[in-house]
Amino acid sequence: MRGALRRPSVVAQVSAVLVVVLLLLVIARLPWAGDLGMHAATVQRLRHDLVDPGNPLVDADTPSPYYSPWMLVLGCVARVTGFSVFVVLRIGAVVALGLFVSGVWRYVRTLSGHPAAPALSLLCLVFLWGTSLFTWSGFLGLNSLALTVSYPSVFALGLAFHFWAWLAGAVRAGSVRGWGVWVGLGVLWAAILLCHQFSGVVASLGALATVVAARVGGAVWWRLGVGALVGVGVLWVWPYYDFFALVGAGGDLEAVHRGLYRDLVGRYWLVSVGAVALAVRWWRDRWDPLVLFFVLGVVVVGVGGVSGHYSWGRAVPAVVIPAQIAAGVGVVEVWGRPGWLGRPGWRGLRGVWVGVVCGALVVGGWTQVGTVGYVVPRGVLPGVVAAKYRVPWVGYHWVTPWVEYGDVVMARTFAARQIPAYGAYTVAPGYPDFFLPDEGRRGEAVRRYFAVGASEGVRRGIVRAYGVRWVVDRGEGDGGGRGLGSGVRVVARGPGGQVLYEVVR
Repeated sequence: MRGALRRPSVVAQVSAVLVVVLLLLVIARLPWAGDLGMHAATVQRLRHDLVDPGNPLVDADTPSPYYSPWMLVLGCVARVTGFSVFVVLRIGAVVALGLFVSGVWRYVRTLSGHPAAPALSLLCLVFLWGTSLFTWSGFLGLNSLALTVSYPSVFALGLAFHFWAWLAGAVRAGSVRGWGVWVGLGVLWAAILLCHQFSGVVASLGALATVVAARVGGAVWWRLGVGALVGVGVLWVWPYYDFFALVGAGGDLEAVHRGLYRDLVGRYWLVSVGAVALAVRWWRDRWDPLVLFFVLGVVVVGVGGVSGHYSWGRAVPAVVIPAQIAAGVGVVEVWGRPGWLGRPGWRGLRGVWVGVVCGALVVGGWTQVGTVGYVVPRGVLPGVVAAKYRVPWVGYHWVTPWVEYGDVVMARTFAARQIPAYGAYTVAPGYPDFFLPDEGRRGEAVRRYFAVGASEGVRRGIVRAYGVRWVVDRGEGDGGGRGLGSGVRVVARGPGGQVLYEVVR
């Protein structure tokens, strides 16, 4: 019996180790996509000024929610070591990955004592998604994780798993635990919210489910209240931005997140395996913490979709994480402690359940197999695997021989999302910025500058108003650089027909 249990444990643990090794190799390359430019720019500003870094994307003295405790640590590392921001982000990614893996292990151990449970749960977290590939920070699919592992969201989610494990132990011990534990939990909760607000919401929902499931008494609720007050105090005094002002953020945020409610079946249908596991857990215990976590997540995401608050869709991990973990834990429960499934007549069902979960993992793994292309040259991959590979962004390192730190570059949205990573500013931010009062005016200035037929006088006025030294756009014949007039001259050419122009003063 012991040998039969050991075999699946070894397979699960070896598979989980291979996933971690793949992610470590991805970190060595650090493929560029999504918000990497924003986070690199944040480290750039903190490296130059830890006290008053200003807006990370444009030349303006405004606060930013990207100045989190974790980014502050990385900024200090960059300042002390002199490493480039991309080296520092790699260091941060290794730390975040370590926190995530160890956090999953600790949290799952509060749910199951089986040695294979943490490894199986980790595999479910990265593979049980759907067959429509997508990438979003705070979402733990393997491909998404590979492209966002250096983001604060992965660090925050790693802290969240540790937070849930620590909280589960504290509420079980009840009032026996000293006040320091509850204060520490409050500080950790605030740190997660400050590092990545959306992951902080997921952490909060998981914490609420943990507390409600424990059915704690009044003494513990009192201690929890004190810890929560400490956390609110930390949020209140954080000097880099007003956390509570984010409650009023909307508009552009809702438009950006509307896509989270599209293709739900394609993106998440493999999570249905975990939903079945949750149903079994609910049948056994109406107060199961994973079930409560799942229900809270469904409520938040559902209300967001119905009300048009699409940014609430960032709470989707609160739906999928408990289902994925339930699937992983469910496999080892029916395999190691079969219970009613071990009775004659039910043993075949046990094998079917294990087979369904393993099959879902294989389908999810095959969907995301293109991630291997981030560490293996595409040319050596089999054709069916290479077809799933997505080419990362090229970046704008090619402008750095000319564009210096603090220079202002006129660029459209896609370029504006990357150029600040190298130390320059753009006229308009590449991302919605709730704390930038003239964001709309800046965006309009970019549109007017690149408008076909814009006069020399209009362009020169915009250049003077924002101190523009460089322009990045497509060259003549590509549609974007035509008609910029005599106010610029070509300095360098980059990938995709892009051109760096110097403003002629």
